[in-house]
Amino acid sequence: MPNPETPSFFTFLVLTVLAAAALVTSKSTIEPCSNSDSCNAMLGYTLYTDLKVSEVASLFQVDPIALLLANAIDISYPDVENHILPSQLFLKIPISCSCVDGIRKSVSTHYKTRPSDTLSFIADSIYSGLVSSDQIREANSISDPSVLDVGKSLTVPLPCTCFNGTDNGLPAVYLSYVVSDVDTLAGIAGRYSTTITDLMNVNAMGGTTIAVGDILAVPLPACASSFPRYASDFGLIVPNGSYAITASHCVQCSCGPGNLNLYCMPSSLAVSCSSMQCRSSNLMVGNVTMQQSSAGCNVISCKYGGFVNGSIVTALTTSLQPRCTGTQLFPPLIAPPNTVKKDSMFAPAPSPLLSAGSPSPTYSVIPSTGSSPVSTTTAGGPTGSPASVACPVLNPGTTSLTMVMLFLLGKVMATMF
Repeated sequence: MPNPETPSFFTFLVLTVLAAAALVTSKSTIEPCSNSDSCNAMLGYTLYTDLKVSEVASLFQVDPIALLLANAIDISYPDVENHILPSQLFLKIPISCSCVDGIRKSVSTHYKTRPSDTLSFIADSIYSGLVSSDQIREANSISDPSVLDVGKSLTVPLPCTCFNGTDNGLPAVYLSYVVSDVDTLAGIAGRYSTTITDLMNVNAMGGTTIAVGDILAVPLPACASSFPRYASDFGLIVPNGSYAITASHCVQCSCGPGNLNLYCMPSSLAVSCSSMQCRSSNLMVGNVTMQQSSAGCNVISCKYGGFVNGSIVTALTTSLQPRCTGTQLFPPLIAPPNTVKKDSMFAPAPSPLLSAGSPSPTYSVIPSTGSSPVSTTTAGGPTGSPASVACPVLNPGTTSLTMVMLFLLGKVMATMF
């Protein structure tokens, strides 16, 4: 006959298992998709140790120059790609977000295993919680995660969203941001010039509560291009307060401050580039002439129109403005960081204010998640975008604890019958 006290213990154990499962659950916003297009997106990444710029770029297979410019870091410093960035520095990593197995994610990142690596260490430390060990295991069909061959190339599926490159009808780039223990939804919204309501809508949240390890899609105001679809840089979009490099390092584009109009100029890194001069004029890409008249300000601009078959496309435009504006302003650049301030060690890099800016940089030319969700909820997403799905995913670091408790639960149930 079963012990009359067993049901009490059984109930306690069930509640404990459920509580443990709740503690190890984090959420990541998933965007369904059905086509083969891609978009520009960002990853919020915190360095797990001191790393060279080139080493960080290699972790994500991105261009080191593109990485620096995405964070408005001055590339004119000597040997900047070998500059050592400090541990716990927060960076925005520019990536391409694709449609894979019906959802948005980035699968272009590969990691070569080293001695003593574990899937948990790769996921939680090296990639700063942007992916789980279970996702890496499933993406690479690893049957025994305790055995990793040194030098094995692993696909690292990373979270990203596109939402048509808009937020509430305005151009936006989406940042995949891992929540830390000092974050609040209001704080994240304030740092990135958005609202709590917008974050809740985009991430299909029923309330303002966030947990450590949650991955939020954060819309960043941006400047969008209008290049033709056949251009290799079609869909280029640059977050406010930053830069992008394109056309084989020949052209550098910026966004802000003061407006969200994309501005492109020849890059200081240009080595061998096609002509950047606009036809029927002496103007080069980025050049603007203004002439005040009684009717207003006559503006002639030589604009960058995309990179097509190895050639730079230019377009000469004319317009009449109410008045002539001053010198073109550019997002302020920072020196390559050497330290991380203690009070901002785990804080995301804030968006530059629209009113901030400098006349010129210092150099001559401006530059499937893989795992089954525990539950899903559907939200409308930002205006003009498909619905998003917030999916809780088990935290791999404590999955083993839950499995042990489930085993004990099974043993207890066996003694009752």
